[in-house]
Amino acid sequence: MKKLHSVVWKEDKWYVAKALEVEVTSQGKTQKQALDNLKEALELYFEDPSKIEVTPVSKPKLQDLSIQVHA
Repeated sequence: MKKLHSVVWKEDKWYVAKALEVEVTSQGKTQKQALDNLKEALELYFEDPSKIEVTPVSKPKLQDLSIQVHA
């Protein structure tokens, strides 16, 4: 069993779920559906050990950032 972190947010009518340790993202009409779809996508991702690159993430914290963008 592998423990991963994820973040979920809403874009228009869809919820997006993204794993933090690997580049895997999914979506669903509800948060639960997005997370269930992410779990399925992660299980498929980890079926091929040759492409697995896990970046360790310890105690993630969601932070807001403000940046200046020059057009």
